[in-house]
Amino acid sequence: MPDRRGSIKLAEIELRRIKLQADASPVYTIAPSGVMPYMTGYTDEVEKALFLRRFGVPFWGLAYVFGRDDQYWYRLCAHFGRYDIVQTTVKAPEVLPVHLLADEKHVRFNGEKGYIATTVGADCVLGASFALGADGDSLTAAYQDFQQEAQRLDPQYAPQTVNTDGWAPTQNAWRRLFPLVTIIECFLHAFIKIRSCCKKRLGATYTEICERVWDAYHATNPATFREQLDDLHDWAQRAVSGTALAAINKLCAKADIFVLAFDYPQAYRTSNMIDRHMQPMARWLASTRFFQGHWVSAQHQVRTWALFHNFWPYCPRAKISKRFRSPAHRLNGFVYHSNWLHNLRVSTSLAGARL
Repeated sequence: MPDRRGSIKLAEIELRRIKLQADASPVYTIAPSGVMPYMTGYTDEVEKALFLRRFGVPFWGLAYVFGRDDQYWYRLCAHFGRYDIVQTTVKAPEVLPVHLLADEKHVRFNGEKGYIATTVGADCVLGASFALGADGDSLTAAYQDFQQEAQRLDPQYAPQTVNTDGWAPTQNAWRRLFPLVTIIECFLHAFIKIRSCCKKRLGATYTEICERVWDAYHATNPATFREQLDDLHDWAQRAVSGTALAAINKLCAKADIFVLAFDYPQAYRTSNMIDRHMQPMARWLASTRFFQGHWVSAQHQVRTWALFHNFWPYCPRAKISKRFRSPAHRLNGFVYHSNWLHNLRVSTSLAGARL
């Protein structure tokens, strides 16, 4: 449709509106990636300030260095929390990961406990939603954001596996959202429980426990895995006692749960990948002193962090930066623009949705 007009806020920017051939098609406004949403600024002028949010620089610090005021930078960041995380990050249904990890980050919200239900797959944060409780209903509602966004991208989407810790409400939430999903319980969490009971007081015995536990983990087939856990159990009855023995017995009793991972060679057996993403999340949360104010504001800030995290460039000293610019680039295999914020702006076209 022949419709061009200038922006009121940025007079030198010309906008164009288009309408698809379908009669019921809405009218879309085309704006360049060089301007921010609602013409609040130029992408190149705010890009470095938003990059510093990676390191927890507060909004008043951005205002001191880059001008404006802290509310300007706060609103600029919060706006990205309205976009669809999955469809902004994942640009084709066929690369949507079927093996996931899920965990909750404990936070403070107005002085009370809160939780960020986090979903990770293919080295990207695909879900980050704020929950006020850790019960089954609260976590189901939080993880449902990921389910709805993923199924908007692929209506038939259903993950094959999800790695979780032993928290039953988390596992139940995923079973309610995806009835056919296989829960892979984290082997590392079981070992950490043993370590906390043994490391300081058992000396050389602890070293042998570690060897036996990880030898079992590295077994190449279910039969060998079960056999080595049985050997660990029998040895522990003679070698240790008390809380250490109880922790080892608990790990061995979960053999039927851990062995499920052998049916899915690509599944995540430990939480290492999600931990690598939740560590920078923890540093960001600590620098912001968690959340004060309205629940929706907290939700927007969490979702903004997840999107920025997927598009922020890798450290140039990291080996992976020689092949990929960011986690989103690694997942999709391409970028729209060499600059991370331009790339994110193009990816958020249509609010991250697909025509």
